[in-house]
This record gives sequence, C-alpha cells and structure tokens, in this order.
Amino acid sequence: MDKYYGFDLGDAESAIALLEKGSSAQPEMLKIQDVKSFITAYARLIDQGLIIGENACYHPDATERKVRFKSRFLTDPESAKDVRCFASGVLAEIERNGTYSRSSDSGFYIGCPAGWDKNVREHYRQIFQSAGYPPLKIISESRAAMVSACQSKHLQVGYDILTHPVLVVDVGSSTTDFAYIRSGREVELKTGGEVFLGGGIMDELLLETAVSASGKERQIRDIFAKSPAWKSYCEFAARRLKEKYFSDEEYWKTHECTSSLQIAYEKRIRLSMRMDAQTADRLMNKKAKQLNGKSFHQVFTESLKEIRDSIQDEMPDLLFLTGGVSRMPALADWCREVFTEAVVITSSEPEFSVARGLAWCGKIDDELREFKREIEELRDSTIVEQIVGAHIKDLYREAAECLTEPILKNTVLPVIDRWREGSIEKLEDINQELQEEITAWLHSEEAKELLVRPISVWLKPVAYDLEEHTVPICLKYNVPHRALSLSSYLSLSEIDLQLDAKDVFAVEEITWLIDAIVSILVGLLCGGSGIALIASGLPGIIAGVVISLIVLFVGKNPMQSALMKINLPIAIRKLLPKKYFESRIKRISSEVKAKFLESLEKDKGVEISERLVNEISAQIEDCLIKMAEVVEIPLG
Repeated sequence: MDKYYGFDLGDAESAIALLEKGSSAQPEMLKIQDVKSFITAYARLIDQGLIIGENACYHPDATERKVRFKSRFLTDPESAKDVRCFASGVLAEIERNGTYSRSSDSGFYIGCPAGWDKNVREHYRQIFQSAGYPPLKIISESRAAMVSACQSKHLQVGYDILTHPVLVVDVGSSTTDFAYIRSGREVELKTGGEVFLGGGIMDELLLETAVSASGKERQIRDIFAKSPAWKSYCEFAARRLKEKYFSDEEYWKTHECTSSLQIAYEKRIRLSMRMDAQTADRLMNKKAKQLNGKSFHQVFTESLKEIRDSIQDEMPDLLFLTGGVSRMPALADWCREVFTEAVVITSSEPEFSVARGLAWCGKIDDELREFKREIEELRDSTIVEQIVGAHIKDLYREAAECLTEPILKNTVLPVIDRWREGSIEKLEDINQELQEEITAWLHSEEAKELLVRPISVWLKPVAYDLEEHTVPICLKYNVPHRALSLSSYLSLSEIDLQLDAKDVFAVEEITWLIDAIVSILVGLLCGGSGIALIASGLPGIIAGVVISLIVLFVGKNPMQSALMKINLPIAIRKLLPKKYFESRIKRISSEVKAKFLESLEKDKGVEISERLVNEISAQIEDCLIKMAEVVEIPLG
C-alpha cells in the first residue's frame, strides 16, 4: 500500500490521519472543513445531500440531524445506519479535498473500544465496507494509542518499556476504556473494559452552568429539546473551552478563559461560558445524576481501583493517558494515587493519539508481512540444518554424559537384583528386561528432568548461531531481536509455543536415545508438554550397552557365553554380592559412555545424524514461524 489512513471515529468528535509509505514523519492530521478534530455529526438536507461535522449541527436546510451515535452502537441497532452515513460522508469529504483517491493503493485502519469482541468488530468493519471504504482493519483504540506512544518522537518511550506491563487509559467523550498490555503483544492484551464515564459529562455540567446563568434559560432549553444537534454543538464548544483551560491552568489563574457562541434556531441567542478554578473543581467533584449521584472524580477513581483489582499479573510500570480529557492534570494525579508503581505519561496532542496510532498500524502491517516473508525464506533455506548439524556431536556428548549413570543406577542394578533373586531365569533374558526397564524409565518424570538441562545447554549455542541470521531481519523491521530468540524460550516458565512430536520418530533406525533427545527438544520448544517417546524394535544402543555389561561381568572368554543360556541356581547367583555389582557398575560407567558415543558417532552416525538434524531443524523452524506470527512490530 502507498497510503495508510487512521480513522478515530469518536462519539463527540472524530479525527483522521494519513501516513504515506516511506515517510519518516509522524502521520498528518487531515482537515475536514478546515479543522483537524471535527464533530461526529451528519445531516440530511432538503435535496437529499449529506453533510458532516459542525455544519450538520446548524445547517438551515437540514431535514434530519444525528449526533452521539457511537455510544449507542452496542445497544441501538439504528446506530449502525448512523455510523454508515457519517463514515460515507467522511470518505466523500477527503475524496473531495484531494487527500484520498479511490484509484490509489490505500488502506484504512479504524478504531474501536478495546472492550468490543470479535463479532462486534466484524460487524463494525462490514459497515465501513458497505460505505465504500477500501481494504480496512478494525484496531483497538487503546492499542493504537500505545502504538502512537511508541512511535512518537516526543515521548521517550523506548522499546525497553515494551517488555513491561502497560495500562492504557483512553478517556473519550462518553466512555473511558482501560486496556492492560503485556510484552507489547495484542494477543496478550487484556481488556479491563469500558466505563460509561467520559469528558462529555463535564461538558454537560459546564453547559448546564452556562445555561443557568444566561438569563435565557427557558428559551435555550426549549431549543435543546427541539434540536439535539444544537445541544451537541454547544457541548462541543464547552468541551473546547474546558480543554483550553486544563491545558494551562496556571496561565488562566490570572487571565479570563471564556467563550461565546451564537445559537441560530428560529431566532439568535448568544450564550457565554466561563472556566476558572472554582468551575473546574465543580466539574470534577460535583455529584451528577448522569453518574448515579457520584462525581466524575469518584467514578474515575473507583474505576481505576476496580481495574487494579482485576489485573492478575504484574502491576503496570507505565500508565499511558490518552484522549482530549487527559489534558487535565488532575487525571494524572488520580492515576498516580491508585497505581503508585507506574510512570504516568500523555502526549502533547492526546486527542490525536488514536488516529495517528491507527495510521502507523497500517504501515506496520505492511512491514509485518515483509518481515514474515523473510522469516519464511530463512526457514526454507538450509541455514538451520547447517547450524544444527555443526553442533550435533555436542548433543550426543551432553545426552550420554547425562543419561549413563542414572540408567545404570535406575535400570541395570534393579534388573541384576531380580536375576540374583531368581525372578529372571537366564542371563540372556536380561537383554529384554533391560530394554523394557530403560524404555519405562525414559518415560519417567525423573528422566525428563535430567534431560532438560543438557538439552537447554546444547540449544544455547545453536540459538546464538541462529541469531546471526534473525537479528538482521529484526533490525530491518524494528523488531527487538529477542522476539525471534530461541534462547528466550529455554526457560520452561516462558515457553508458550505448542508443537507436537510426529509419529515419524517411531522407526527402528532411530534409537531410544535419539527418541529421548528429540522428544525433550520438542518439549523445550513447546512449553514443557512432556516426553513423547515412541520406540520399536531392539535399538542398537541398548544392545551395545547389554553386551558391554555381559562382557565385563563374565569375562571375555567366548566359551563363557554358554552361561547366558543356563538357569543358574539361586545359591550360585547369591555368590555374587550386590555390592560387587554396584562396584562393577561404577567402574564400567566411563566405558558405557564411550560406547554410547561410539554407536552414535560411528556405527550409525550418518544415518542417525541426518535424521536427527532434519527433525530438530524442523522443530526449530516451526518455532521461528510461530514466534513470527505473534510478533507485534508496533509494540515490540
């Protein structure tokens, strides 16, 4: 795409931003009827024409006016028609002023409250699509605000903050939206939910105060009853005055902060409004019927406390305030009182944070597609296989070192004990018994725990070598390199990828040791889901171990092999004390380890190594692709 549009459709006012491909500047705020922030209103004229924004509130030829419809979207089916009409009017406006062309390769990113579920978002998307919009995507407004914070050059929010929990508080005109974000990934975004508390409440209170003091209260209230659009327009003027005051309270302590507007309905009436410290305190702390007898301050603080109680993970290190109301210094103070651990920030133009963040999301979407394409190319190459192959002998050594003594202790000694007691008749039966015992032991939690550490140790240098290829890709697309670092997934508590062992592991040519290694590798890369050993036939490694034991126990004289088939009396067996076998096992431990490695590296080295390299590489490649799928470039 060449152009990315971010459309923040609010309940009281809206904004739209444009970011062009290749631009390093922040998204440009487009003007609708010469203003960057325009009233969310539309009107039908006598000639069936459609107008939007401020003109819709008082145009003399209007036969129908609609305002404040987004706040009714979840409860009033008719609001969908209003959203569609307004959206089509905005599209026509930017097409008319030349900032949008239907022939251009453009995409729209449209915000919605974080509390809306997938079904509601899809319905919302279809409304814009039916209004004639090109390819579009619905994005959480809270997430868009966070993207804006991360991309803004005015906020010192580095990528390091993306490893920490963040609470986004989006104070709109009708609702306040809370979103808890961890590790910067939308998949991990937890919605605190919407609270029906917005800056519009204070706008209404300010307007009420002005109307009561106007001397023409009855006439003005009559106009508001007949024309909701005029009432909304006056609330909009009150909002502008309120934001003007709270943007620099110190200045207005010694200057007058006033506004005057003319209501032109049947006859003209002038309405004056004033903001000062006393009025500001009343707006924040006066109990209002709209809030069930509570004040704005009280409801906002209670909502913050409720959100804090609902957070199951770590408390946020950063609290990002957005929305025009966030200009109020008091809001930041209230946030600090509840979230004492968090740094509270807001942007210089909070009313545009969402629109700009949405536009950035468009550019980022394109970059994300290119990022994934390059990761897929890495997967399809032979790079991973080459890295694994270069380290495979180290894997054999780590596994053999780890498994030998525990196998001898937990399987060989118990089998020898059973032979001494007579439950195993012949020495030659020990072979089968050992196979069964070893297989059973390798399925145990003890074996699993023993293998975790050596496999983790082995994976580290593999991961580091792989990062020589993944880090440049991450840097190219501004993705923190840890997002594709296998080493970050080697702690069992952090693994969140699910990969299943394939039945292809169950072949006679793959020994039980290889099955164990591959299974543990899969376990490490899929969240410690467990060992999935599947063994068949008589593995060559087991045969080698048994032969080594028998030769060392009975001597190297070939004639003594006959003893293998004799059912020796128990009394004779008892002549060999248990401690003798224990001592013998200790002495042969190093030789058994050597035979492990010899069998792996020489007897079937090419065959097993090639198969093992392919299986491990496939698991690592799948892991990379899954990690790439959950990467959120705008947030980390």
